[in-house]
Amino acid sequence: MNEAAENIKAFANFRVLNGEADAQERDHLIRNLAQLFSYVSDRCDDEQVAQYDEVLCQLADIVEIEARAHVAKLLAPLERAPGSAIVKLAHDVIEVAAPLLEFSNVLSDDDLIEIVEQQSEAHRVAIAGRKRLADRVGDAIVTYGQEPSITRLLRNMGADISNRAIEKIAVLATENASLAEDLRGREHIDWSEMRGRVSAIGVKALETLGLIEHIGDANTVNRVQAVVYNRIKNRAGFSAQEWKLAWNQVKALSDRRQFDLKALHRFTRFGYGHHTAAGLTMLLEVRPEIFVKWLAMQDYVAVTVAARAIDLAPDLFESIVGVLPWRDMPSTLDIANVRSRYEALSEEEASGIFELWRSHSFRRRGHAVEEAVA
Repeated sequence: MNEAAENIKAFANFRVLNGEADAQERDHLIRNLAQLFSYVSDRCDDEQVAQYDEVLCQLADIVEIEARAHVAKLLAPLERAPGSAIVKLAHDVIEVAAPLLEFSNVLSDDDLIEIVEQQSEAHRVAIAGRKRLADRVGDAIVTYGQEPSITRLLRNMGADISNRAIEKIAVLATENASLAEDLRGREHIDWSEMRGRVSAIGVKALETLGLIEHIGDANTVNRVQAVVYNRIKNRAGFSAQEWKLAWNQVKALSDRRQFDLKALHRFTRFGYGHHTAAGLTMLLEVRPEIFVKWLAMQDYVAVTVAARAIDLAPDLFESIVGVLPWRDMPSTLDIANVRSRYEALSEEEASGIFELWRSHSFRRRGHAVEEAVA
């Protein structure tokens, strides 16, 4: 690993990066560098990933499409990859970007939405086929996309499609038989509930498509809406797969120096619980397994003290508590009590407690290592 790191440092001095080499030499270097990273990505620390990132970005500016496409294919399946290089190649021509848009877990929802807004319909089609797709990204595809990307979105059963997107598609489908057929193919949707979730325009479109029955009685409509709005979706529960995905995406943001409190606000606003947990873990500089343990134990006290030690705003802290993937979803009363304790604790007191815990934790780790060696 040390030898690989030294090689990457040496790449920065190569005459290739100074534009003194021919196309074949540049092509050869970027292919080899990407191949090397694919072999060692799971063992690279943040500094080493940053070195690969810098050199790959420089080389991507001076090589041909074929070489960039080759690199994109190598990076697409990696769970940890150079963030800036991934985003750069994902904004490239579709021949380069396609495997990243469809398969890379390093791209965040914000990255995908930006590409949907700025790039071609072919880019949107690739994104619409991702194995898992958040409804925010689907909304962007429906807003900016054309029939090919919307069709692929509808046929992708791993894509979450919001009520707002369903409404827009239903309106389009009244004049497009193919879209109407694909909309009917979303069998998991309870169409009877959609009446209370969309506007009058959406209801009329769904009635025209025969997906919901026409109801003229206002009292019946009100009863249907009451059932819909009283249903609460339980967002609680930690998922190891979601955690791994969120951790790698937040690390990629950090690689690009784009992870900050604004990003944390964004995670809470859109209900990204695992991303919020990963981001808070990084801000606190604790081991991931420690924070996961707090979530599993429903340890509000530990999270309260740790968050107060870095002086998060009370409103942000309350939002964080509400979206974190706890073992059980906290009640409104739980959240209010946690915030009350948070505001009663001073930053100085919390910092003292947190540092005491941290030193004790490190001391215990040291003893464990000594025992293992013995």
